[in-house]
Amino acid sequence: MSRTILCVLVAALLVVPAAGAEPPSPGVTHVSVPPGTPPVDWGAQLFGANCVTCHGPDGRGIFSPVQGAGGTTGLGPSLQGVGAQAADFYLRTGYMPLEDAHKQPRRSRVLFSQQELQALIAYVASLKQGPAVPTPHPERGNLAEGLKLFTEHCAGCHQVAAAGGYVTNAVAPSLVQATPVQIAEAARIGPYFMPRFSERQISNSQLDSIVRYVIYAKHPDDRGGWALGHLGPVPEGLVTWFIGIAAIVATCVVIGRRLRA
Repeated sequence: MSRTILCVLVAALLVVPAAGAEPPSPGVTHVSVPPGTPPVDWGAQLFGANCVTCHGPDGRGIFSPVQGAGGTTGLGPSLQGVGAQAADFYLRTGYMPLEDAHKQPRRSRVLFSQQELQALIAYVASLKQGPAVPTPHPERGNLAEGLKLFTEHCAGCHQVAAAGGYVTNAVAPSLVQATPVQIAEAARIGPYFMPRFSERQISNSQLDSIVRYVIYAKHPDDRGGWALGHLGPVPEGLVTWFIGIAAIVATCVVIGRRLRA
């Protein structure tokens, strides 16, 4: 009897995944590797299965549209020299993998597990020396300076409330879901149509202030008045004008009735 129970337990352990393991996500190819495989080697296999169609062997890029596996049109920039910084940003925001190389990347569900992300980032970083993942310190930043810098460099597209907006042939995304690291990465990378800001244009200390402001803008301190969804000064000002005009018209109507009486 005890031998039968033991066999059943062993079979259950072989069939049921380990507790806490992340289930494979559809939409990408997951690669099984032996325990102890170096992250770079695992990342190379994941890259070959999911990224090589667009970014080419060794991440050299594909600059003319080609028909790849599964009917996918391959067209993507070189990843040599982008370092861990760009790989971390694009993968952890779900910008990559991209279904259509001609469309703007949008934040979406991340399809790789944390271990797979680390392996892919390690592989891309190994292709050629490049920037590491930044470590912003928003606690060191100045909120007032961050507002000034964000208004000067970023609000034209993202709005001063960091709620996102529309520009020619692109959408400037909302920064509500952006982490401090992703904000710093985006400033240095310049994803899609966004300009890239070097340390000469925005120093690391200034970037800390910008990150602090964006974090604040997610949950601002509304001291009086209506938040109105934190849409920014222009739409909020329009609401104020509409209310003011309605109040003036109502006052004129009341005064007119009294004069006629």
